Amino acid sequence: MSRKGILVIVNLDTRGPEFVLVKETIENRGLNAIVMDFSMEMEPPYPGDITCEEVAEAGGLSIEEVRYLYNKSDRIKATDNQIAGGIKIAKRLLEEGKIHGAIGIGGGTSSLVATSIMKQLPFGMPKLMASPMAAHPRYISKYVGTKDMTMHHTVLDIVGLNPLLKIQLMNAIGAICGMVELSEGWEIKSDKPLIAVSAFGQAERAVEHAIHYLKDLGYEPIVTHAQGVGDRAMDEMIAEGLFQGVIDFVTGGITDELFGGNCAGGPNRILAACKAKIPQIVAPAGLEKISYGGRSDLYERFAGRKMKITDSSRVQVRVTAEELKQVARVVAERLNEAIAPTKMLYPQKGWSAMSEEGMHIHDPEADAAFLEELKKHLKKEVEIVELPLALNTEEFAKKAVELFDEMYKTWINKN
Repeated sequence: MSRKGILVIVNLDTRGPEFVLVKETIENRGLNAIVMDFSMEMEPPYPGDITCEEVAEAGGLSIEEVRYLYNKSDRIKATDNQIAGGIKIAKRLLEEGKIHGAIGIGGGTSSLVATSIMKQLPFGMPKLMASPMAAHPRYISKYVGTKDMTMHHTVLDIVGLNPLLKIQLMNAIGAICGMVELSEGWEIKSDKPLIAVSAFGQAERAVEHAIHYLKDLGYEPIVTHAQGVGDRAMDEMIAEGLFQGVIDFVTGGITDELFGGNCAGGPNRILAACKAKIPQIVAPAGLEKISYGGRSDLYERFAGRKMKITDSSRVQVRVTAEELKQVARVVAERLNEAIAPTKMLYPQKGWSAMSEEGMHIHDPEADAAFLEELKKHLKKEVEIVELPLALNTEEFAKKAVELFDEMYKTWINKN
């Protein structure tokens, strides 16, 4: 059996000596270390297994052009070229079965290049970035985005080996080697239909019961945390064809996207399942609030509204009837794209644990405005099912799964 390989994404021109340790340590573990050098500033002291010249040419430019752009005129263009070239080469190595994981090591530019390349590798393949930028609040979302990447915060810059830095590098190398050694691969194997289920704390009772009901009916529920990143990731995976159906309890990312909240779910939330032509149940958990904890710019704007304060970073403020009408129009516009069976479930006794009667952001009049507006704009093929239940209950979960099962079997039999 051939040895597993790890792609090491680095710039050898300014940090060459440190990566002798990286390559040797990986190979001493019985793994192949394939060093991809994306250097842009100057000629490296020694070549990588994949040279910066090869990366540049794969991106469409010569290394001389890349160095000129990087040092003299257009650093962004140079960087984008090396990212494009690195992605092309990494995908080729993946197709050839030569890499089973990837690690990037370095500072700001290295983090950008390496994570951009690793984002294009499959879900489930071990990916790790070791960087002093790994915890920077302004950059971490750009580096990781919606991908399954591990960030190792070295604290120290990757410049010259020293006793403290060596500890951090060895920790990072040990982490990626361990992941690759234990990985059974990233091919998704299941003899059951995979069903995406969105979840959040204020709907978790429903989700917990839905999981059990789905399993009892022979489905494999895959739960995503709909906090603005998890729901975006879910939609991306739906678009990639990983799921055969969706029970979307928590669609609140739509409201946060429209009104600048912390949990914005992207401009196409709930649209992926429509375009993928898979059955979906949609529910309104989270549509009734905007998340804005830690945002001093919004405190004055929302002064006087009902709100649920969990802690300083988690504050949920109630949206108005007029705002919910806007949300309803967006929901209708997207669900009208559905080809496969789709139903909107409307819980009459509260959309989440926060908005049930007696709770912090209960507002049945605003909820009713949403429903009325939704009925005006939603095509008749997408049924609105009104239930005399609160969403965050076992009864609601059971009904959602029953309706989904009925739709799914009908759709499969037709197709």
